[in-house]
Amino acid sequence: RHHACLGSTSIKAVLPALVEDLSYEGLAIAEGNTASLAYLRFQTGQTSANETAALFGDLLEYCGTDTLAMVRLLDAVRR
Repeated sequence: RHHACLGSTSIKAVLPALVEDLSYEGLAIAEGNTASLAYLRFQTGQTSANETAALFGDLLEYCGTDTLAMVRLLDAVRR
């Protein structure tokens, strides 16, 4: 257990405690519920073509950060 995680196992709590140089700060989509709702809007055609392009880019950036975070956390735990 790492004290900086404040008892949470959420990636948003664990990441800054174990991987100091990676964060979700500054992303247009920075948390899972927002990503899920954005994806739903995209999938159900509730966005214009311009919104769809921007939303898709935001989702790719969020999901890429999530994936990299998991890889970096695994590396940190293995050390």
